[in-house]
Amino acid sequence: MREKKLVYVPMAADLVHPGHIHIIQVSAELGEVMVGLFTDEAIASYKKPPAMHYEDRRIVIENIKGVSQVVPQTTRDYEDNLRKYQPDYMVHGTDWQKGPLADVREKAIRIMAEWGGKIVEPTYTEGISSSQIKQRLRG
Repeated sequence: MREKKLVYVPMAADLVHPGHIHIIQVSAELGEVMVGLFTDEAIASYKKPPAMHYEDRRIVIENIKGVSQVVPQTTRDYEDNLRKYQPDYMVHGTDWQKGPLADVREKAIRIMAEWGGKIVEPTYTEGISSSQIKQRLRG
């Protein structure tokens, strides 16, 4: 039995912004935060490749207050890491409730339920995303 609840937080975190910090803060209130950081290949499987490589993003994320550990998230689907670590909670913003990740969400809910794990969905931080920031940088 773990001393603290394990909280799994998947993210690409190519450009860290207040939405990422909010998710990590909410997660830290629930227990020990494990960020499943998408590898470059995993990101490229569903959108443009990241501006920063995995190792650079890992260094940034593991130095954010509240993050206990960072593990590779090698696919768009969370099944492998959820089964491997069996977290008590998985935290993801509400942006995945509709759109291309809705099927991934439903699968994660089913998997987490196998051991009594719960999905926590803080309200998505409107008006800011890594994609929007990149678009503004392009001018």
